[in-house]
Amino acid sequence: MTPPIGIPRPAQAAEAPARGSRLRKAVALGLATGLAAAGIALSTEMTAGAAPQGSLPTGTQLYKDPNSQVARWVAANPGDSRQPVISRRIASQSQAIWFANYNPSTVTNDVRAVTTPAAAAGQVPVLAVYEIPNRDCGGASAGGAPDLSSYDAWVRNFAAGLGSGKSIIILEPDSISLTTCLSAQQQADRFASLSRAAAAIHAASPSAKVYLDGGHSAWNSPSEQANRLRSAGILTNADGLFTNVSNFNTTSNEVNFAKNVLAALGNPGNLHAVVDTSRNGNGPASGGAWCDPSGRAIGAYPTTNTGDPAIDAFLWVKPPGEADGCAGAAGTFLPDVAYALASAGASDPTPPTTPPTTPPTTPPTTPTTTPPTTPPTTPPTTPPTTTPPAGAACSVTYKVASSWAGGFTVDVTVRNTGSSAVNGWSLKWTFPADQKITNAWNAKTTQSGAAVTATDLGYNGTVPAGGSTGFGFQGTGTGTASPTAFTLNGAACTIS
Repeated sequence: MTPPIGIPRPAQAAEAPARGSRLRKAVALGLATGLAAAGIALSTEMTAGAAPQGSLPTGTQLYKDPNSQVARWVAANPGDSRQPVISRRIASQSQAIWFANYNPSTVTNDVRAVTTPAAAAGQVPVLAVYEIPNRDCGGASAGGAPDLSSYDAWVRNFAAGLGSGKSIIILEPDSISLTTCLSAQQQADRFASLSRAAAAIHAASPSAKVYLDGGHSAWNSPSEQANRLRSAGILTNADGLFTNVSNFNTTSNEVNFAKNVLAALGNPGNLHAVVDTSRNGNGPASGGAWCDPSGRAIGAYPTTNTGDPAIDAFLWVKPPGEADGCAGAAGTFLPDVAYALASAGASDPTPPTTPPTTPPTTPPTTPTTTPPTTPPTTPPTTPPTTTPPAGAACSVTYKVASSWAGGFTVDVTVRNTGSSAVNGWSLKWTFPADQKITNAWNAKTTQSGAAVTATDLGYNGTVPAGGSTGFGFQGTGTGTASPTAFTLNGAACTIS
């Protein structure tokens, strides 16, 4: 991703259920005070007079970044059959801009590159700060500043670029909910640093709204999360909490959870919540699948018109179509994933009352210099109808992209080495061990015993002579040995 956008973390990796992580049962630590417990009991029966009042005005225009991955893909692929749906339902919407690279010397200007045009357009940007040391507890999105003192300085530089305009700051997803890799002292030090970060942002930009990590409704209990948030300075230095970042829990569950956390904090009138609705249109996947699960859908479009004074906004913090780390590298825009999410969405968004600034309404006359992430060749505008040939000359590259105890991901590239185009393809192989495919992208897979068949999805069915196509999958098994033979439409392929 080009600066100033950092690489968004994927759905939570194997250790814990952060945003898109697999869901685990909340485990209460028994730390809630009597007041917190009473707050939870009262939260579902709060009167209108006791409810917090929203701090983001209804009708606030959220900033749409013209340099987002989806906007660039839409501009670069006007003939792609998926483009109209992705353009209408995803690229047209505001999405968070992530700052996840440790770049203390440039971060101020990187932030200004967002806040300056946003202010000029009268819009409010959503900025996700993701630089806390030991982020993701060493999982798929490991990284961050080298230590807390470096982080404190980096945040001050970040804040210096915010300016006087309004902004929404999503401060460190998972940082409060995911602390299993930290000792008690390290956790206390992290929370203190988060409190300093929120204070520094407000000092530099009083109009900024800072939200701290609230986890989600299937993780920590409201009282436990409230206690952690209290330790991180939410009562003195923040404007509220965010929930469901990169996760799939329903909006209603997240709103109720956020209200219970606010109740456990005593329902302070200055604190509210925002909810990530980018991928929760169909709720969570069965079995708690967390990493690029299929069958999900975009949720409520980003808005500050939530109809609930305790909820400041529904936001798209995790940009729809950007991988969690299984369908592709974390943060990579995948049009297949975006199209599936957008197609499953209920309807097109209501047209804005003011002309959008992005994405461009007229496709460029020449291709953009930045190639689309996937697929490697331009798909046809309509699915091919030509009957697949009996065989095809081909070569296959089978690469284990990542592996862990009991699981792995694989990238497959199929090259057409023949002299004519392949119109519709079916690749077959046999696993040498106990591997089982659990999730695939850019292809439909079926498996019977060790035998696997991967077929095109229509749009990527044509592979020109000398061209290639690619797909990938996630699997389970004790072995990751590669297959030794492949056939494409019945013809043997060489292995490269």
